[in-house]
Amino acid sequence: MSNVRHMQPDQADPHGSEQYDAERYVLGGSMHKPRDIPAVRALIRGADFALPQHERIWNALGHLYDHGTEINPFTLRVELEQRKELGLAGGLAYINQLGDWALDAEYHAELVRKAADLRAEADLGRRIVQQATAPDAEPGAAVTFIDDYLQRQKERAHGRSGDPADALLAELLDASSLDNMPTLEPLVGDLLHLDSLARVVGPSGHMKSFMVIDFAAHVGTGMKWHGHHVRQGTVVYLVAEGARGIRKRVRAWEKHHGVKMTDVLFLPRPVQAMSPEWDTLIEAMRRLAPSMIVIDTQARVSVGVEENSAKELGLVVDRMEQLRAATGACVLVIHHTGHVGEHGRGSSSAKGALQSELHVSKKGDRAANIVVTLKTGKQKDDEEGSDLQFGLKVITLDGEKKPDGRPVTSVVLESLDLRPKPLERDTPEWLVVVLDQAGIDMAWGAPRVIKWCQTQKIDMAKNKIEKAVQMRKARDSFDDPRLTASVPFADLPKNLPSGPYTQTPQPELGRSGEFGDNPRSDLPKNAGEVMGRPITEPPSPTPLSRGWGGQGEGGETDTADTPSKPLCNICRQPMNADWAARGYDTHIGCDPATGSHPRQPHDAA
Repeated sequence: MSNVRHMQPDQADPHGSEQYDAERYVLGGSMHKPRDIPAVRALIRGADFALPQHERIWNALGHLYDHGTEINPFTLRVELEQRKELGLAGGLAYINQLGDWALDAEYHAELVRKAADLRAEADLGRRIVQQATAPDAEPGAAVTFIDDYLQRQKERAHGRSGDPADALLAELLDASSLDNMPTLEPLVGDLLHLDSLARVVGPSGHMKSFMVIDFAAHVGTGMKWHGHHVRQGTVVYLVAEGARGIRKRVRAWEKHHGVKMTDVLFLPRPVQAMSPEWDTLIEAMRRLAPSMIVIDTQARVSVGVEENSAKELGLVVDRMEQLRAATGACVLVIHHTGHVGEHGRGSSSAKGALQSELHVSKKGDRAANIVVTLKTGKQKDDEEGSDLQFGLKVITLDGEKKPDGRPVTSVVLESLDLRPKPLERDTPEWLVVVLDQAGIDMAWGAPRVIKWCQTQKIDMAKNKIEKAVQMRKARDSFDDPRLTASVPFADLPKNLPSGPYTQTPQPELGRSGEFGDNPRSDLPKNAGEVMGRPITEPPSPTPLSRGWGGQGEGGETDTADTPSKPLCNICRQPMNADWAARGYDTHIGCDPATGSHPRQPHDAA
């Protein structure tokens, strides 16, 4: 009976089984998420566990945590064995079973605390009755029990010893204990993290909400965000501004990516941060445990707050922090910049509380040439990364039309950084593509390719040509998406052979004894005087449009005929200069089948 706390039969807790389950959830949850142990310690003590075996396990967990030891069933078993308490703690099988009780340890610690307080009150009542009914009872003697009980409750409110200073000293960590502190867990690449407060700022109409919806959708689905790692989790989006337009954006994203936007929940109204309903929101989010909570926008959930006042805005930020602390989520706030500069509107004191701040801006006047830039304005504990740029792709929503019959459209972001840059001329990689486009046999060795380059007036160093030949023969050993025939290359020689290339190579391209005379060539010996084998040349690539590189076919510099901006190779309309400088020769939204880009809402009818 050493493993059961003493209690009179008539005082037994009718909810004992449920109470013990809460204790198991505290232990199992602490094993799975040791970072929650400090929060649990702030709520309960070992003596609060109804089962002494649970107190022993809790004390062992605390010892492992304080000494920076990894916590798992094995290390817990070893610690209990060293204490000679494994049997009293329920044995190895019980320790392993606790691994299945992995729920919110902090939440269940509150239940354990409540049950412990009720037991203490029941014990107080029992002692008062025993004192009052004893043969030598004296009036007022039971008051000492009440005084002791009240003193213990007061001490507990201030810390274990009752001294607030001792309670604070107990929170101090030495250098070795710092390893037990939880590190930032990435949520979206190096941009956003769990259990942090972040903000996206930018001028009105500069695609902030589109950027954040893109974040939310990728977190909800678990898809990589434009090549960056994403940790999948539930997202709650408070659409406090522009709720009617959110549906179009979601449907456009789903159509573009071909998947449903799962695990993303929307609340289409604001919840005021300074109102009692915000506490309801905190409790609801604590129960849901999302990975990301989006607040769109800061101004719409802080109506009546003087945002230029550091004091009033500080209270709003504190409410955001309460939401973060209760959920462990990334609380991402959307906010507008002021009339001047890139800083968030209002008092700058809010920025100090942020883990991350991202700036969104755009250039261009229509979807076909808009470039959206995402810039890291602040990363409290990480290096600020380089800027990321996106284009807009127009998406037509299926089965939806405007009253005048025009299709309903929206836009999605497409990364411009993921598209490969054009190959540099006269490099081995460039020559690989030239040889492929010309239909040159893979079996040709370096000497034959060198002679062929001379006939095509391709002036390259011998070692580069040899490298290109090696790359073609070992194509599986490298991975460069630019070396695929599906990528348009405009910077190819203008005099590549045209038409079916089925003639036998001319003598100047090689001879029957070349294989023996040139060890570097791996051209197989052929019977008689037949050299090589017929190969078919694919159609020559579309030549580079004038004005793109500033030179005509003959190398002369274009003057009057050169347009001020490079033209899209499909629709022949001017492109955004920043976009073209990255090497793109088409708009994202252009349709090769029709030769035009989709009509935009602001286009003339």
